Amino acid sequence: MGERTPLWAVLVLPALLVGAALVTAGFDAVLAAGARRGRPGSLRETMVRAAEPGRQVLRHLVQQPRRTRASDLPLARIGAGLLPVAAVLAAVVVPLGFRPVSDLPEGIVWFNAMEALAWAAVWLAGWGPNSTLSLMGGYRFLAQGLAYELPHMLAITTAALGAESLRVGEVVGAQAGLWFVVWMPVAFGIYLLSAMAMAFWGPFDQPAGRDVAGGAGGELSGADRVLFLGGRWLLLVVAAAFSVPLFLGGGHGPLLPGWAWTVLKTAAVLGFLVGVRRAIPTVRMERYLELAWVVLTPLAIVQALVVAVVVLNR
Repeated sequence: MGERTPLWAVLVLPALLVGAALVTAGFDAVLAAGARRGRPGSLRETMVRAAEPGRQVLRHLVQQPRRTRASDLPLARIGAGLLPVAAVLAAVVVPLGFRPVSDLPEGIVWFNAMEALAWAAVWLAGWGPNSTLSLMGGYRFLAQGLAYELPHMLAITTAALGAESLRVGEVVGAQAGLWFVVWMPVAFGIYLLSAMAMAFWGPFDQPAGRDVAGGAGGELSGADRVLFLGGRWLLLVVAAAFSVPLFLGGGHGPLLPGWAWTVLKTAAVLGFLVGVRRAIPTVRMERYLELAWVVLTPLAIVQALVVAVVVLNR
């Protein structure tokens, strides 16, 4: 356990995350096209639909950049660029199988700190263009972040409590006999909800809502927009991947190697999160805030107390 990957993994990690984000975006595009035009008639049509995110990236890169009046361009660009950086930095403690890029002693704290970096990124991207609607999107993310962060932090802390360690590798090792999701189902459910909120995804996409013309990223164009939207996909992938070592046993599983189990479990979580986007409509901000403070936070505290009692008596 806790075996380190070679140094070249630092370079490979961003490429793996980008590849996973493109596959996930392609899957989402196929579902979206299916909802509008029905099922694809052939494998070729499926591939054409799955390639739509790639075509959008090329379209953004070649289009003429547009700027709002009196915009703070460096600020907007820092925000757009910071979002994918925060996602990649968060991923360095996520083990592929049993081998993270860096198994920090406080890996769980590190992951949470990188999420806080994403807060700043989205707010800066919303503030920089000097546009009312994009600024509203940025402030929506801050409000949403304040609401989801406490139950989210309690959920990941509960997993650390069960393993009696903040090192992600030791959390995986503690699940060799029994996955944490079996006796921490509430913490797992809360983590998935907060992961969607962190990536302002699905029912929690108000920071990028259509009612505010795309919100925080609505005024971005060209490479800035690609970085911002790509960072959002990367956040979703990393959040889904982190649920595997926290609650789903990491690389533990029969027959297949550890890395294969990690990939399969991450794909299953991502498939679930993409499906939730189609099944549940956007939740109004005030209702989400109420849900987070009145329901999710007390539930997370109760789950943590139950785990603490079990740990103290074993």
